This record gives sequence, structure tokens and C-alpha cells, in this order.
Amino acid sequence: MPGMLGDTAAFPIDMAQLPSEAAALIARLRQQVQAQAREIAWAHAKLDKVNLELARLKRWKFGAKTEAMTARQRALFQEALVEDEASLRAQLAELQRDMPQVPKTPKATPRRPRREKLPEHLERVEHRHEPEDTNCPNAECGQPMQRVGDDISEKLDLVPASFFVHRHIYGKWACRCCQQIRQEPAEPDVVDGGIPASGLVAHTLISRFVDHLPYYRQEPINARSGVRTPRSTLAAWGGAGDAKLELLYEAHRRFILSCRVLHADETPVPLLDPGSGKTKKAYVWAWARSHHDPQPGVIYEFCLGRGSQYPVAFLAGKGPPCSEAAWNGTVVTDQYAGYNAVLDAKVYPQRRSAFCTAHARRYFEELSRGGHSASAVATEALQRWARIYRAEGAFAEMDHGERRNARQQLSKPLWDEFELWLKLQRTQVLDGSRIAEAIDYSMNAWAVLTLHLDDGMVAMDNNLIERQIKPWKLGAKNWLFVGSELAGQRAAVVMSLVQSAKLNGLDPWAYLRDVLARIHSHPSHRIDELLPHRWRPS
Repeated sequence: MPGMLGDTAAFPIDMAQLPSEAAALIARLRQQVQAQAREIAWAHAKLDKVNLELARLKRWKFGAKTEAMTARQRALFQEALVEDEASLRAQLAELQRDMPQVPKTPKATPRRPRREKLPEHLERVEHRHEPEDTNCPNAECGQPMQRVGDDISEKLDLVPASFFVHRHIYGKWACRCCQQIRQEPAEPDVVDGGIPASGLVAHTLISRFVDHLPYYRQEPINARSGVRTPRSTLAAWGGAGDAKLELLYEAHRRFILSCRVLHADETPVPLLDPGSGKTKKAYVWAWARSHHDPQPGVIYEFCLGRGSQYPVAFLAGKGPPCSEAAWNGTVVTDQYAGYNAVLDAKVYPQRRSAFCTAHARRYFEELSRGGHSASAVATEALQRWARIYRAEGAFAEMDHGERRNARQQLSKPLWDEFELWLKLQRTQVLDGSRIAEAIDYSMNAWAVLTLHLDDGMVAMDNNLIERQIKPWKLGAKNWLFVGSELAGQRAAVVMSLVQSAKLNGLDPWAYLRDVLARIHSHPSHRIDELLPHRWRPS
């Protein structure tokens, strides 16, 4: 079969011997064939891109109906299976109890899974089980038996949350000759003139902002204990508790901004729009101290939009009377353009940007599951990412200086090799393809992706703040929406403190209960003592 006109090896023609018209015709035909070949290659690249998008949409649409369930969905099914298994085992034991015993062939003792020891801090209620008669049952003996030991079996039990009442009795003392009365002043309450103590207010806030139970679901839960708490009352308690925490929230913001490395992210939250009867999109901005900082903390801001004016205002500092200077340091973010104004080198020369490597890796991860021509390149890229992350994991317990030196010695060669490999692969893929987009995303931001190599306090990715954003997403599924801008700001105050308490390994209820009980009389100039990283129970 004759070759194509664009193939010079198939037509060893001396163009100089041909008439000028024939030579020009052949040249035009060759150009057309080459153009068609480029169009075909471009079409194949677009086809791969469409197939990838289709595969991703199918995973989103049908993943929950196949084996690709989320961890939360699997947990729901697992709980049901455990309950069913326990019920069937109990029924089987009941049936076997009345059946005649049949000799069985002895079998090897199966290996039983190791059960975790019950926590030592739990209260132990002892139940003694002794025989009624401790004499030898042998009729010819009948002597008293001696105790030789115990078999101890522990069963885990639960008493549902119970309400109780604090009775404050203020004695009245009078002097009959001076006509004077002396009595201790009433203790301040979280809710002025209300009945809830700090523990109940803390429980109400924790139920809403940690367990994500709306007030309309807390109401029937409390009613099962015989206590009537209408949702409007619960909301009033929550609002009063939040008002007491405003000063502490401001101190917490100053603590977060005292770190020279911050993680930043934002997420949409539905906000009720009363005029339209619908919801509109608001945003929660999250800021956390460096993943490598020994004193962790996170703070949230509820804002009406996603524009750059919100992070600019948060980092701008405050003027008199606070005289708080603008923040300077390194911000770890994704490549959202809203942070460009915050990190403009001309306006803020002492601020630096570090991009999240996990975002760059996700581009290749999606491509590796597509089953198309780019999956081989994406799979090798993931292997290179894995080597980098394994090296980073070995530096977790180091201080900042040691981590920087280790990164320079071990991680930097891996990054340099990865960069050369990406440049080589980019020359072999078509412009506009998905694999080209993945490579360009990393290469265009290479300087900020690798900024952590020169600073041991900068984390390699932004996963820390993404984990702190998840409670808001889970809460939105239960609350459905935030009722007002003020309600969103109140939620940000409580969530900032309880999530920071969890980051510091504290029980959020114990922390919040103690803070609400003490904050009335605590000196304002020592408010920092109540922050999660400095709190000590009274």
C-alpha cells in the first residue's frame, strides 16, 4: 500500500526535478496531511479528557450503590451488622439451651480476637458472687472450704445523662442592735436570672457544635429525663453562653496570629435569607497555627462572602486602643486567587505563600483511576509523591532546625528529581490534555510548593486546616442552614474554642463548663489563662 504524502520516507522524490507546479502541490498536500495528523492527536486527547470526566461522574453518581461507599456509610452498615449478629447469637443460645447435649468431636480452640482493656478511669461497681454454702459438698467430708482466688469479668454499662439541681442557700445574719443584715452576694450566672448552671449551658453548646444536634433534637432528648427545655429556651442559653466567650475569642485570635506560620482555608455554609425564603451562600474562613507548632489552635470567622477583603481584614491588625500590628509570616493555602491580595509582595514584603502539595497530588490521583493513556504517567507521579511523603513522615518528631536540615539532605534530592521528570513528561504530552494540566499545576507553582524545604516550621500540605473545616460541613448537614449572620458569628466563637480544646487533647465539655463557671470573676488582663493551650481545671 503506498505511503501517505506526508511521509517523506515513502516518497524518495527529488523535488528539484519536478515542475514547480507539481512540487508546490505536493508541499501543500503534505502540510494538509500533517495538519490532519495534529487534529487527530488533539481529538484523541480531548476524548481521553471526556472519558476521564465521565468516569469521575459515574463514580460520584453510582459509587454509593457499589463497593465505593464512604467511611461513614460503611460505619452505618457495620453497626447494623454488629447488632444483628448479637441478636442472632442470643436467640441461638436460647434455643440450644433446651436441646439435648450431643457429644462433639473436640476441635482446636479457635483464636479469639484480642479485646481492648476497658479504660482505667471508668468507675467500677463491684458485684460479689459467692456460694451460699462454703462447706465441702462431699457428704463424708463437710469441712469448711478455703478461698483460693477470684475470676473477674468486666461488663461495660451506661447510665444516660442525668439532670440534677444545685441548691444555693444564702444564710441571712442580722444584728438586732444595729439593725444590720449580712448575707453573701449571689453568685453570677451564665444566664442572668436563669436556671441553667455552667455544666448545662456547656452541654447545650457541645451538643450543637461538637455533636451537631440542632436544638429541636435536643429538646426531646432532654424530655426523656423529665425536663422540659423548649428549643427557644435552649437557643437563649446558647446565645448567653456565647456572649460570655466573646472576650476569650478575641484573646484566642491574638494567640493564633502570634504564630509566624498559618494554615488557611474557607468553606461555604448555607445562610437563611428571610426576604426570599431561601438560603444564600456564606463562608467560614479557618485559620490554624502551623502543623509543626507545639501549641496548636484554630479560629474561625463567619463572613458573608469569599472575597479577598475578608482575609486582608483578618490579618491587618487593629489600631488604637489595641495597637495590634499587621501579621507577617508564611501562609499555607491552596491556589485560590482570593489569597493573592493578602500575599502581595509589593504591599506585604514580609509575607510569604506556601502552596499545599496535597492539592497538586490530587490531580494525578484522579488521572490514575481513569483507565486512559495518561494513567501510567499519573501512577508513576503518585509513586514519587509517596517517596516524598514517606521521607517527610520521618521528620515528624524533629524540631524546626533539625527538620529543615533533614529536608535539605533527604527530601530536596527527591524534589529535584521529580521536577526533572515532570519537565520531561511535559514535552511528551499534548497541550490541553488532563495530564498536561496536572503537570502545569505543579510546575507553575514549584517555588511555593517547595518553600517548606527552607523552613522547618512550614508544613508540606494543608491537610491540618482541611480536617478542621470538616466539622462545619458535618454540622451543616444537621443544622441545614445558619439562621442569621449573628448566629454564624456565635457558632464561630464556640467552634473556635472547642475545636482548639480538642487539638490540645482536652475534653471539650469539661473545658467549656469550667471556663463558663470562672469567666465571670476572672481578671480580664489574665484572660489568656483560660485559652485551651493554657487552661488548667480549677
